[in-house]
Amino acid sequence: MWLVLSFLTAIFTSAQDIISKRVSTRVSPYVTTWAVSFFSIPFSAVLLFWEKPAVHDPVFWVALAATTVTLTTASVYFFKAIEASDLTLSIPLLSFTPLMLLVTSPLIVGEFPKPLGIVGMVLTVLGCYILFYHPDQEDILAPFRRLIKARGSRYMLIVAILYSIGANVDKLGMKASSPLLWSLSLNSAVSVVAAILMLVKVRQPLRQIKPVWGWLVLLGFFMALSFFVQMHALKIAIVPYVIAVKRTSIILTALWGVWFLKEKGGRERLLAVLLMVAGVFIISFAH
Repeated sequence: MWLVLSFLTAIFTSAQDIISKRVSTRVSPYVTTWAVSFFSIPFSAVLLFWEKPAVHDPVFWVALAATTVTLTTASVYFFKAIEASDLTLSIPLLSFTPLMLLVTSPLIVGEFPKPLGIVGMVLTVLGCYILFYHPDQEDILAPFRRLIKARGSRYMLIVAILYSIGANVDKLGMKASSPLLWSLSLNSAVSVVAAILMLVKVRQPLRQIKPVWGWLVLLGFFMALSFFVQMHALKIAIVPYVIAVKRTSIILTALWGVWFLKEKGGRERLLAVLLMVAGVFIISFAH
C-alpha cells in the first residue's frame, strides 16, 4: 500500500511542478509559496473528516516549528529555481534529497542504509554530470561548475538539502499526531509565515494573484492531495523508501517539460534523469 501511495504522491507532485512553471513568470515566488499553502488548507480540512485528530506527543510542536521554517524556505527557493531555469535542468536535482538522507535519516530518525547506497550515489552524481555536460567543455569538472553557476540549479540544490531534513521531521510530527492533522497544521503555519514574507517582499500582491487565482487554487488542491498520500505512506514505510518513489515525479516532470514546454536537449536530459532516479532507488532501498 505504501508503494501505491508513494506513486500517487509522485503524480500529484509532478502536476504541481507543471502548474508552478506555468505561473512562475507571472507571480513572485513569495506569492506562490503563500498561495500553495493557503489554498491547500480547505482541501486538507475536508479530508480531516477521515480521521480523529489528536496530538499525542509534545514533540509535535517542536517538529511543526522546525518544518515550518525549512518548508517555507524550501518553497521560496523552489519557485525561484523553476522561474530561473528549465524544468529538465532544475527538477532532477531533487534526486539529491535521498542521497542527503543517507546523512540526515540516521541522525534524525535512526534509519540506516546499507553500503549498497554508495552505488546509488555514484549513479546520481553521474546523472547530474551528464545533465550539465557540454561537448565543448574545458575540463572534466566543468559540468559541476556549470551546476553551481546556474542560478536555478543552485537554488534547487538548496531545496534538496532542506527537503532531506524536512522529510525526517515530517515523520516525527506525523507520529506525534496523525497524517492529516500534521498536513493541515503544517500548511496553516507555512501560510502564515509566507503571508508575512509576501507582504514584506511584494508590492500589491493581489495584482499578481487575481489573473492566476484559478491556477493557484489548483496548486493548493494538488498540494493537499500530495501531503495526504505522502503522510499516509510515511506512516507505513521508512522515509527513504517513500521519498525514493516520490522522486519518480522527476521523470514525469522532465517528460512534460520536453513534450509540452518544448525544452531543448530532451534525449540527453532524460537519460541523465533516468540515471539519477535509478541512483535514488538504489540509495533508498539499500536497507
